[in-house]
Amino acid sequence: MKSALIRLRESRDSMSATERSVSDYLLDHQGEVMGLSIHQLAEKTFASPSTVIRMCQRIGFAGYKEFRQAVTCEVAVHRMSRQRERREITQSDSLDDIVDKVTYKNIMSLEDTKNLIDTDTLQACVELVRGARTVLLFGLGESLSAVQDLNLKLLRINKSCVVNDDWRAQLLQARNAGSNDLGIVVSCSGETAEVIECMKALRERGTPIVAITRQVSSPVASLADYRLYSADGESMVNGGAISSRMSQLNLIDILFTAFANSEHEYGLDQRPRARVVKTQTARRLGTA
Repeated sequence: MKSALIRLRESRDSMSATERSVSDYLLDHQGEVMGLSIHQLAEKTFASPSTVIRMCQRIGFAGYKEFRQAVTCEVAVHRMSRQRERREITQSDSLDDIVDKVTYKNIMSLEDTKNLIDTDTLQACVELVRGARTVLLFGLGESLSAVQDLNLKLLRINKSCVVNDDWRAQLLQARNAGSNDLGIVVSCSGETAEVIECMKALRERGTPIVAITRQVSSPVASLADYRLYSADGESMVNGGAISSRMSQLNLIDILFTAFANSEHEYGLDQRPRARVVKTQTARRLGTA
């Protein structure tokens, strides 16, 4: 079942003004959708039925009827969960409250991301990883941690991959890419200028691109050949992209696991070499 409300929220920024007014009304009055006809909804939002239909089609539904059915199911299952999800950290929270809220927020972010996954797109991404000569990884800030995690996973099964901490080095690796390589870009905002420049260089080289990003209209999304969408739950603390980072890492785990599973026999052969055991010197020094 497609997650109507998640798609609605994630796609809001890419909508027209009239579509956005319909979207905002639906998100604020989720329980009413089940009883509203398309004409009643259009009247309440000062829009036309055709605007409602376009909005539904923009987020992947055939029309309002299919959209309303999806919302009805979703509201019935998640109404209480949605109310709890919106609870933010406050100064008066105890440590128990913080543990509960942060954990629940991450769980909901993972659930939302799962509902955004298109398995056909995921399968296409797996095939691209399988066929790539080298997987080139791109990301900055919090997203850099995510691509570094994928880099380590791919190294464990001896899949050739490259990641650089410095964006200038990332740009050089993009300019030296070929059509037999694959670029994987991670960007929560979809607006990072340095990442966009790298993606433009990849396209000039004919290198296919997979983007892990939000489901919104953005330069990163438009430049990618395939998109794996991560949910972008609101931060619970200022400046802390907690749940979005969890979503990115979850998608990376899914992509890697699907790829490794498709190369099962090869992965078994690589397992002994992937195990890193401390040497006696490292044990004595207390290092890796």
